[in-house]
Amino acid sequence: MTLFKTVLRDQLRRPWLMLLLIISVALGVAVVVAVDLANASATRAFQLSTEVIVGKATHQIVGGANGFDDAVYRNLRLRGFRNAAPIVEGYAGALATNGRDELGGQTMRVLGIDLFAEPPFRTYITAGANVSLDALTAFYTQPGAVLISQDSATRWGLEPGDWLTLQIGTAQKRVRIVGLMQPPNHDTRSRSALDVFAALDGRDRVSQVSSRVLEGLIFTDIASAQELFDLDGKLTRIDLIATPEEAIEIATTLPQGLRIARASEQADTVNQLTAAFQLNLAAFSLLALAVGMFLIYNTAMFSVVQRRRILGILRCVGVTGREIFALIMAEAALLGLTGSLLGVGLGILLGRLTVALVTQTINDLYFTLMVSDVAMEPSSLLKGLLLGIFSALVAAALPAYEASSVPAVTVLQRSDLEDRVRRLLPRLNVIGAGLILGGAAILFFAQRNVALLFAGIFIALFGLVLYVPIVTVGMMRVATMTLGRIGLIARMASRTITVALSRTSVAIASLMIAVAVTIGVTVMIASFRTTVENWLSQTLNADFYVTSPLAGANRVVSMDPALVDKARAVPGVQDVEILRSVTVRSPEIGEVRLNAVTPGRAREARIFRSYNGDPAKIYEQLDAGAIALTEPFANRHNVREGSTLSLLTDKGVQEFSIVGVYYDYSSDQGSILMSREVYTNYWNDPAISGFSVYVAPNYDVNQVEDAVRVALGVGNAAASGNAAASVPYVVVQSNRALRESALVIFDRTFAITQALRVISVAVAFIGILSALMALQLERTRELGTLRATGMTLRQLWRLTLLESGLMGAAAGILAIPVGLLLAAILIYVINLRSFGWTILFTPVPEVYVQAVLVSTGAALLAAIYPMLRLSGLQVVEALREERSVISEQ
Repeated sequence: MTLFKTVLRDQLRRPWLMLLLIISVALGVAVVVAVDLANASATRAFQLSTEVIVGKATHQIVGGANGFDDAVYRNLRLRGFRNAAPIVEGYAGALATNGRDELGGQTMRVLGIDLFAEPPFRTYITAGANVSLDALTAFYTQPGAVLISQDSATRWGLEPGDWLTLQIGTAQKRVRIVGLMQPPNHDTRSRSALDVFAALDGRDRVSQVSSRVLEGLIFTDIASAQELFDLDGKLTRIDLIATPEEAIEIATTLPQGLRIARASEQADTVNQLTAAFQLNLAAFSLLALAVGMFLIYNTAMFSVVQRRRILGILRCVGVTGREIFALIMAEAALLGLTGSLLGVGLGILLGRLTVALVTQTINDLYFTLMVSDVAMEPSSLLKGLLLGIFSALVAAALPAYEASSVPAVTVLQRSDLEDRVRRLLPRLNVIGAGLILGGAAILFFAQRNVALLFAGIFIALFGLVLYVPIVTVGMMRVATMTLGRIGLIARMASRTITVALSRTSVAIASLMIAVAVTIGVTVMIASFRTTVENWLSQTLNADFYVTSPLAGANRVVSMDPALVDKARAVPGVQDVEILRSVTVRSPEIGEVRLNAVTPGRAREARIFRSYNGDPAKIYEQLDAGAIALTEPFANRHNVREGSTLSLLTDKGVQEFSIVGVYYDYSSDQGSILMSREVYTNYWNDPAISGFSVYVAPNYDVNQVEDAVRVALGVGNAAASGNAAASVPYVVVQSNRALRESALVIFDRTFAITQALRVISVAVAFIGILSALMALQLERTRELGTLRATGMTLRQLWRLTLLESGLMGAAAGILAIPVGLLLAAILIYVINLRSFGWTILFTPVPEVYVQAVLVSTGAALLAAIYPMLRLSGLQVVEALREERSVISEQ
């Protein structure tokens, strides 16, 4: 303990050194914690939402996109099965009316229920403690009556008796708030200690409904829900509490087109939807921590070298190498713990910003999700804490080993470390080659295991890092020969970097990795964006499109088919293509997205990646009953053209032949393309999801578009009245506007990736600053000697700037090939195997110039503080320290 206190007191004399190590750990941990909390909050929000909606149900009877006859429920009850509850479920947009933004204009989930069937399933509604008896009476007896959460009402200034305008499909409908809901755990003070303990232990999860989940829900009576969603006499599902044997018995009595599914099936599907997206974010966050490890190593190594005299004296008086190793590792653990605690706190704050970006992407691409705050998941906080400590220990292990394994005599020699590093270069190169080959093997053989693919990238990148020292030596030799013509200071700068290789190479490596990631991700995003733009130009051929405002995020949206006839009647409309987008089920795969289109205008054959037979007859085969698959769907489920796919239709299970696989970038889960005529033949669903309009020649597109808007009633005010009154409401977008909105969603999807890149560069910037400060402090005697022999302060500044600029330029130049390699891996391996997309590589020349400028600029900025410190250099003190060291040696 006395030995540890001695070393710790010496460490406290260098607070800036401890601060750098703590900050490097804190930044890396903060990014990991922020992303992990955002992912966990989004996942937990969906799980809680599922628990709220599913309740205690074990199974569900489900059917087609247009619902099924509620006689199925009546027959089930007549046969004596009482644990069943009918449900009508859908999405509605809360609109702004009379200058008032009702419920924030967000998309809400509407759940139609039967109060008499609810007690076994969702007790938080029927318990009575949370919703008043008067509210329940009005809920059941008044048409259009709804319940919303107390938190939603407080946030948006609503109260019982207020009216809401809901956008459902293409109609605006009015509903009236009759009561407010509070979750059962709204006030734990009223509950027994045993109840609270059960909640914390996870044994009462369904009843412990979080208030933030209820904010995204609207509850109404099942009859009102049928009227709202135009499902007269139909249900969307029936919840069951059944044993496996009872479920099998019920399944045998169901009409064609219906099936029994596990209640957890939807949650499992959603977890699969977002798994690759969340794993990508986690990988980028860990990359920031990996960059921080280079900084930790650099700081720990400098700490060891700076204290070489003290460590040497300790070795001489009998302290063993093992004790020295334990001391340095204990320091690293203590500072790592401090940095991790700081990083966890910073990560919580950063997570509040990150969760909005993650949630927006999930809402754009996958499903509607309500996340208003960050859930403090203990596992995420503990993960960040342990990762921070672990990274500090791993990064400090090599410096600790160096300090403990070197003989006491050589510890006192400042050149010993650099000599050892140079002797290790050949061995490092061999290890680097092995790591590169190992990473390449993982990338080649890992197939669809995305976690292993990212592990392969990390291993290969670390292998490349081990080549940085020898490449730096070569680059500095070139710099000496070229810049040496400028003068002595330029030669000194390049040679100083070579002499201090143990620290400068690590700083260069950390900045190289950060900039390489910037290049790789930028090229990948640019290539992806260019590919999407080309795909949009090939697929969006119509002049304008008519859709519902709620379209997107895998929601099934219905429109009145009569709108098509109104559009066709407008002068100048030459042709109309109709789309029906629904979710159907396959016995082998589960839920799949199906797009049924009218036989309109055939697209170019080049949008098909592969096809069966004559490409000119693909659309004829679709009209005859075949289907086509998107590339992500084919890759994810390993199905190809020439084979068949089973789908559960309203006429039972049917086999459809696959005619081709086409490029599609609207979803990473993929979908099926089918003729709408074939679809309506197998599914009793006359509704549509949208349609596209082609304008006849010699007609002005804008004028025809405006005429269609008038014909469809677009822009009419919301209906007023008691309940369920409706007016048509659709969105008419031009070809250009639709492309731009698609690209806005694309850019929003990668916004969080851009933020993570900036943080990685910030960590590397601190690494350069640390290296420069280390060089300056270690060279105090050398700099004092230069001042004493006539070098001016301005010349010392120039020397520092040149050293820093050379390190930044070297990092930028090395980052270009590494970044291009990373971009190729992301495009041809990660994206293809994670999401199933084929992306065309698009070089972005300006990125390479920007990379060198950014890395050099970051290095030069990092040199400002060391330059300012030079102004306070005391020449006499520096020379006195030099003489004392010479006399000791």
